[in-house]
Amino acid sequence: MAAEVELNHFQSASEMAEGEDDEHVFQPMMFLEPQEMNIAMKALLVKKVKKTCSCTPTKVKDLIFSFLPVLQWLPKYKLREYVLGDIMSGVIVGILLVPQSIAYSLLAGQEPIYGLYTSFFASIIYFLFGTSRHISVGIFGVLCLMVGQVVDREVQRAGYDIEPSVHSGLQREMVIYVNTTTLAVNQTSQLLLCDRSCYAITVGATVTFIAGVYQVAMGFFQVGFVSVYLSDSLLSGFVTGASFTILTSQVKYLLGLDIPRSNGIGSLITTWINIFKNIHKTNICDLITSFLCLLVLIPTKELNEHFKSRLKAPIPIELVVVVAATLASHFGKLKENYGSSVAGHIPTGFLPPQPPKWDLIPSVAMDALAIAIIGFAITVSLSEMFAKKHGYTVKANQEMYAIGFCNIIPSFFHCFTTSAALAKTLVKESTGCRTQISGVVTALVILLVLLLIAPLFYSLQKCVLGVITIVNLRGALRKFRDLPKMWHLSKVDTVIWLVTMAASALLSTEIGLLIGVCFSMLCVIVRTQRPEAPLLGWMVETEIYESLFAYKNLKTKPGIVVFRFEAPLYYINKECFKSTLYKRTGVNPAWVKAAKKKASKRMLKETMVNSGGNQADVTVQLVTEPLVFHTLVIDCCAIQFLDTAGIHTLKEICKDYGEIGIQVLLAQCNTSVRSSLHRGEYFKKEEQNLLFHSVHQAVDFALGAHTQSGCREGNNCV
Repeated sequence: MAAEVELNHFQSASEMAEGEDDEHVFQPMMFLEPQEMNIAMKALLVKKVKKTCSCTPTKVKDLIFSFLPVLQWLPKYKLREYVLGDIMSGVIVGILLVPQSIAYSLLAGQEPIYGLYTSFFASIIYFLFGTSRHISVGIFGVLCLMVGQVVDREVQRAGYDIEPSVHSGLQREMVIYVNTTTLAVNQTSQLLLCDRSCYAITVGATVTFIAGVYQVAMGFFQVGFVSVYLSDSLLSGFVTGASFTILTSQVKYLLGLDIPRSNGIGSLITTWINIFKNIHKTNICDLITSFLCLLVLIPTKELNEHFKSRLKAPIPIELVVVVAATLASHFGKLKENYGSSVAGHIPTGFLPPQPPKWDLIPSVAMDALAIAIIGFAITVSLSEMFAKKHGYTVKANQEMYAIGFCNIIPSFFHCFTTSAALAKTLVKESTGCRTQISGVVTALVILLVLLLIAPLFYSLQKCVLGVITIVNLRGALRKFRDLPKMWHLSKVDTVIWLVTMAASALLSTEIGLLIGVCFSMLCVIVRTQRPEAPLLGWMVETEIYESLFAYKNLKTKPGIVVFRFEAPLYYINKECFKSTLYKRTGVNPAWVKAAKKKASKRMLKETMVNSGGNQADVTVQLVTEPLVFHTLVIDCCAIQFLDTAGIHTLKEICKDYGEIGIQVLLAQCNTSVRSSLHRGEYFKKEEQNLLFHSVHQAVDFALGAHTQSGCREGNNCV
């Protein structure tokens, strides 16, 4: 019967100090049989199902409280301790968010009012559903870019111009579109009551709705693990690459050029070609305004960062620039006199709710998936980062619910996709934020703008909004300064960053993200295909075995080789496992058997020809040639799992080495590997394969077994 032994603990130091026998006492610990394990798993599963499906008042209450975290922390709100910091951070973030919301609306291909709607609803909804106390949820540049690309594509398909007419204004009655289920006419004529801006927000809201549905579904099915495939280096490279596309898309506003927005593969290069083709049409007024805004914004932003520890609140330079530029444009009549492009009419109040355009869903479903993944990955990573920094916990699945509802609900109110944003979150944290009450204060600031102040931005030049967008890209573009440090830490992560950045910038954001994920997974596969596989040595007077290549002063036991494979053993790297093992041990069983067979034939032939000698003598001489070692111990501590090919490889290794008189022992196998070996029938009745808890126990067993076999063969034993 197959013997499977988990060796018991060694004698304690106190027992050894008392002079007891220092021989290790091995007591077998029997593992559950596969059938017993299956029964135990079924019983556990039934118990969990009963617990999940039970309905009690306490469970209903817990479910409601977990779904609406605000019900948990709001009654415990410490008014005197928290309220001042929350109000201050909420007001400051709101002041910063107003100009950014208007600016990022252009990036998403929308009218300025829709950016304000988006920031307002996102702050309120995350207050209800979110578990992070610090993150600021609202408009994020990369998502605005991705939404804008989808909007431009669908608007062009519908027959509208890519750029809205400078004379078109936003009117409430234009938001309603004709029900097309009964009219068999061209799509352009279907939208008789909806102009270009109305159709653009319809597309944006539909994309946002589908992205939110994806995010809620991810939370419901608890598939937050998807975000693990988006490593920090991949996300950083993606954001930096997308920042180049954002910067390129805003250059035309800085120069006052009226050129169509490029979409698809290579849009960045196409846009720059169009810019240089039309450079002679540059609006000098817009160019001068952009230059002056850059001169004011960049130094002040740098001062804010440099003295952030001394400043109680950052200087709201963006709002100052927006107000000053609006006044200058209004009183200087820059639109009338110089043809500057301005924001136009921004209405007050809210538009009536409107459902997404259901027949657009098939066209935007795949685009929404990429937007949803990026949105929740950034939100979850930021919430976990700030939770760890401030000593509390967040629920990843609840964060997916929160960001999903921040997209689903606002999509009915003419909003586009949102997520957490690092820059605003840092401002929120540094100005004293303690809870999401600050988000409500931010929403009130934006509400004030929506109800009273919004029309005053009519004369605001679009070039000013473009400058604000570009200046806020500094953080992403600064990642190039970190490349030497990143290269020193991890060359693989640096290559992933460069590949993702280049693909996102030169091809498109969606393709860049896909290439980044595929390349990142390819790097993982390559690293597991050629892993480290050292021989191990023994640290004297300890039970520790480490790599002979990495440490000095390690000893080896005579006749025993210890080999460690530092990767899962599966179909991709099985040949690497065998070739590395043969190379490290210096013994290839196939070669040994072939050499013996060849030598046997040669010596038999020579003996028969020359002397007619005894064939048995030759055979005995060949068989008794000693090998370098008699036992091979494979340390499986780094083998996370085995597939069918891995199991067959271990069985083949054991069989081949056994045929040349070398015993194979496995040590430190985890539960998954052990179960795989059981299912693969690695243990057979005629074999005595053992599993050991540690390498040291396997080595001691091998030494004892070899000594006993030597005694049985008549050697001197003490």
